[in-house]
Amino acid sequence: QTAGQSGEQELESLVLKLSVLKDFLSSIEKKALKALQEMSSATPTTTPQPLSRKAKSIPVQTFEVKLDITLGDLTKIGKSQKYTLSVDVEGGKLVVLKKQKDSQEDWNTFTHDKIRQLIKSQRVQNKLGIVFEK
Repeated sequence: QTAGQSGEQELESLVLKLSVLKDFLSSIEKKALKALQEMSSATPTTTPQPLSRKAKSIPVQTFEVKLDITLGDLTKIGKSQKYTLSVDVEGGKLVVLKKQKDSQEDWNTFTHDKIRQLIKSQRVQNKLGIVFEK
């Protein structure tokens, strides 16, 4: 056996291993996607409780926030206003409340299934981006 043939065999072996690995990763990806689809389509009627101890309830958290406006929104909003952000983890809701003059309130409620992504700013420590469906 010459060195050239040995190199070719190693290359063929490597290509075969990579092919098997690609198929394996593809099957894992399909299983993960299927599991995610099943989880999102199944709406449990009862919340599973841990067997050993009673689960602690998570209180609704409220934060004073300022809406960071992009240039496209400047014409709609005008100046930066303070909002109250309420996060109900167990209820799966995010409520953005704006106090208006005459003690009126304007609010938007977003359910957990409408929130696609939370993005923590790397530059500004207390800035969070929220990507909604649509």
